[in-house]
Amino acid sequence: MTQPDEPYYTMYDDDFGLSGLAGRSGDALPLAGGEMAGDEQAGEDARSLLLSSLSEDMIRTLWLAADGARFDPAARGTTVRSWLVGWSEAYPARPPKPPKSFVKYRSTMFVGPRRPVLVEEEMRDAVLGEIAAVGADLARAVPLPEIVPVLRRAVVEAGPDLGFRLLLRILKAHSVRVDKVRYDRFIELSEPFEYHFVVVHGGLEVDWPPLDPARRDSDWDFGFSELAGRFAHWYDGTVPGVLRQVAAADDVRQSPGSAAAVLLEDVTRLLASPLSTDSLTTLWLAASECGFRPDRFDLDVRQWLEQTAEVCQERLRETAPAYRPEPGPVRADLADDVLRELRDLEPELVSRTIQPHWQGIPGADAARALEQVVSQVDPDLGFRLFLRVLLALGMPLTEERYARYEALGERFGYGEFHVSLVDGYIQSDL
Repeated sequence: MTQPDEPYYTMYDDDFGLSGLAGRSGDALPLAGGEMAGDEQAGEDARSLLLSSLSEDMIRTLWLAADGARFDPAARGTTVRSWLVGWSEAYPARPPKPPKSFVKYRSTMFVGPRRPVLVEEEMRDAVLGEIAAVGADLARAVPLPEIVPVLRRAVVEAGPDLGFRLLLRILKAHSVRVDKVRYDRFIELSEPFEYHFVVVHGGLEVDWPPLDPARRDSDWDFGFSELAGRFAHWYDGTVPGVLRQVAAADDVRQSPGSAAAVLLEDVTRLLASPLSTDSLTTLWLAASECGFRPDRFDLDVRQWLEQTAEVCQERLRETAPAYRPEPGPVRADLADDVLRELRDLEPELVSRTIQPHWQGIPGADAARALEQVVSQVDPDLGFRLFLRVLLALGMPLTEERYARYEALGERFGYGEFHVSLVDGYIQSDL
């Protein structure tokens, strides 16, 4: 399978090519002066269909299904193949560009992550499998004959990339709902294609499960620790604006409102905890790298937590009005493991200060506050804040220690990239 010179997600932040064109309203004909309102992938997609053995009627069925029958080239006095030729000529094939180099910093090593190698047969079979799984729903929802066999032909002859995007666009155009398991498979399948997540997520109707703060569907940090991270080196946006962004930052795999629900649970636990105001203040400043000091906005830390809770509740009223927050169980079984890692690193923590030149937070104070969170509030929240403090301190980590953090993160159910926020400080033996 031929891949683009750059990942799709760096080229397009929405659907693209003929599937993206089908998702936009208006004519899909040349504009004044012969210009085309599309992108260069539309030319590639057009050539893929033109080179296939799909008949005029088949391609027309495919397009009308994806476009929701809003624009029909045949109704404009042209054939579908002639229309595709216009796109192919507007965006002719370009010679391949030299491959770009990708580097990722990890301690003193430079690692070049490889882009996925797409195997035509494997990707084709995977897309055909998804079509088979939703085929009955498609046949009922799309008022066009033979849409499922035509879509299958397109995957086989025009390629799984275009076929998958057309499948998604047809599901969206005809409001075909998919369950969460199917949706997760779509997201997983989109990753080797290197799509922006909006290509799958945008406009797709999903039967989301009820909100549950205990679910771990995010690949990254979340909750109060994520809020602290957003305010580290804070320089852009108003405080309420950043707070609302974090409360609305649902991961692509999360039910709408999840970010607010997990943040509200963290904040509620802290407010109800026996931690002193001084400990809460130390905790917030340490995890946020002193990037936002509530007292400079005439707030104490408890007022800041209450303000955070109010924003979360406002978000939940908008996205999940039936949701009723209830305190869930904590992972008390992992408290000793988190405390063991914290105390193992404590001698090094006490020798450091977070933001030492700007009314900094001594590492010893941060360590004490973290121990209190782990033992008196929630080991999960304590471990997430511990990772944030390590990042704030630029703490060097051995590969063995980092591996233990990854294993502990897996036991908490963290996503793939959560613990990796501190991997830049791994000390390698190489």
